[in-house]
Amino acid sequence: MKDFFRYDTAEQRKSLLGRARNVALSALQQYDLAWERIQFIQLSDTITYKIETSTADSYLLRIHSDRWSKEAIQSELIFLQSLNALDEIYAPVGVASIKGTYVLEINTAEGYKRPYVTVMKWVEGEHLNGEITGNHAAIMGDMMGRLHQAAAKFISPPGFVRPVWGADSFRGEMAKLEHYYTRFLSHQAWTEYQHAAEKIFATLADMDVNKQNYGMIHADLHIGNIVFKGDQPFPIDFGRCGYGFFLYDLAGALVGLYPRDRMVFIQSYEKVRRPGTDVIRDLECFFIMIMIENYCHHASDPEETSRLIDEQPYAQACIREFLKGNPFLFNPIEPVEIDRSTFEPET
Repeated sequence: MKDFFRYDTAEQRKSLLGRARNVALSALQQYDLAWERIQFIQLSDTITYKIETSTADSYLLRIHSDRWSKEAIQSELIFLQSLNALDEIYAPVGVASIKGTYVLEINTAEGYKRPYVTVMKWVEGEHLNGEITGNHAAIMGDMMGRLHQAAAKFISPPGFVRPVWGADSFRGEMAKLEHYYTRFLSHQAWTEYQHAAEKIFATLADMDVNKQNYGMIHADLHIGNIVFKGDQPFPIDFGRCGYGFFLYDLAGALVGLYPRDRMVFIQSYEKVRRPGTDVIRDLECFFIMIMIENYCHHASDPEETSRLIDEQPYAQACIREFLKGNPFLFNPIEPVEIDRSTFEPET
């Protein structure tokens, strides 16, 4: 049986989205929702649709990639339910089907594995448009601090299964990138990526794990996974939530901020909870780790190639500063020149 999510080429991507829409329509028949409109959102680690109904309520339908087991998806929903029970945290929660189940397995085209589907309540709010201000950075830092405080209290029930984000997961991502790096990296740049990975592995091996610095994290809380209702930010898309260092989460948010706003974010976070020792060293390590992981994740999608190439002047400048041991999180970095003629065509 072929993986439902296979899309190494543009043609495979088109075929996948066709299968996905049929799966979404089939899944909706198993929910008591007076739905009127289904709107495609994006193809990423899941395929997502917004479901609008004849009432004021909207929903999010997710088709999960083959990497997630049914137990892992159920565990995500359990974690979200626990967060949503707290007054200071509002997280998206799952919706049961007509039969009372939260994770459905839906038939698809012959020869492909049947994907899992979930439906969640839609979190109302808007993504930020325009430039992120220092005030935005401050309230997002406060939100992440409160989220980590709540997550640190979470006690996993028997059978709880979520991924661990650390050295082993990063090693797997680098192995994937080795197959696709020629689409947007020169061989010299790939060598620098490998050296950066070696430094990341060494830093991770030197880090202590304790209840203060390690626990359940969102693992993908960048600006695109935060919506605002007025001045109040809300986290969405917990699809990668799992076990990891809280600083890994924090670094993921810093990737999308200008250097001038990163310290504001950290200071606001520290008013809620202390992130531990060696904060800057570890944040810079996780910053590079997450940046590389993003490229690992998107490298196989041919529609992302142009964007990945455009980001390399800044990305490779950060990696070079990281390898030299120079601080870079709070300093403007001059982009480097890249040779685009060395990239290999997609096959």
